[in-house]
Amino acid sequence: MSLSKIINGDKVLLVIVMLLAIFSFLPVFSASSNLSYGIGGSSPLVYLIKHFIILLFGFILMITIQKIPFKNYRWISILLLPIGLFLLIYTASQGTMISGANASRWINIPIIGVSFQSSSLASIILLTYVAHYLAKYDLKKIEFSKTVVPLWAPIFIYIFLILPSNFSTAALLFLSIILTLFVSGYPFRHLFKIVAFLVVFFMFFLTIVKEHPDKFPNRVDTWVSRIENFKSAKNIDANYQIEKAKAAIINGGLFGVGVGKSVMKYKLPQSSSDFIFAIIVEEFGVIFGGLLIILYLLMLFRVLV
Repeated sequence: MSLSKIINGDKVLLVIVMLLAIFSFLPVFSASSNLSYGIGGSSPLVYLIKHFIILLFGFILMITIQKIPFKNYRWISILLLPIGLFLLIYTASQGTMISGANASRWINIPIIGVSFQSSSLASIILLTYVAHYLAKYDLKKIEFSKTVVPLWAPIFIYIFLILPSNFSTAALLFLSIILTLFVSGYPFRHLFKIVAFLVVFFMFFLTIVKEHPDKFPNRVDTWVSRIENFKSAKNIDANYQIEKAKAAIINGGLFGVGVGKSVMKYKLPQSSSDFIFAIIVEEFGVIFGGLLIILYLLMLFRVLV
């Protein structure tokens, strides 16, 4: 059986994903040396094997999802909605620690030694459910009161559970839902009510957090400090990783210092995750970093097409 029969869909998109997946082994292997020798842990080869297993699982999942008729996702989203809710509640309650840092947005799977963000899965579930709901009704004639429980209640619950530990994901998810509703023809006056309510609620929530920071664990204090630091830009400790990432990019120059020769990966605590792009630019150069960004933009373009 040929590969084209196994994998359906856009071939250009598949090629882009394959190129990114193949290239990812180099920076992951290089940056993981920080976890091995800088922070202390297993051999970089262990992280490389783990990365391969995750990619393999991702491709299997991608192929499996392609084989399911898209109309079936309507009832699947209803089935998964309470499961996503349970995962968010469980994640928020356990207070996971990863590498000594508060990471209460992650769930550990000890059997295979993998962690994942429940908010990512919850976002897919919620967006699919919203799309399913919007497809059922004539939105131009729909009354706001009739959408409060079946539509807005799940949205609010999911957003509020994600918000304290992962502000960026909650904001992007809410924006995605608002755009989906707007494009679908949901009355603008109803959207304005919801947005106004959430803005007031968020300001009220932010005030409470600043007055009682000990009552709100997880990452609330982190994103509050980031907002304050963005306005003042005087907190040297908060800017540590940003400054080191800039130094890595400057050190790389146009063509980079070479594969595995990064110096800043030992000074960036998150060099193998949040700041891996800085390590890529340091080792491969600004030109290659720009090409990598273009490749991601092409992938986004093909998704839109």
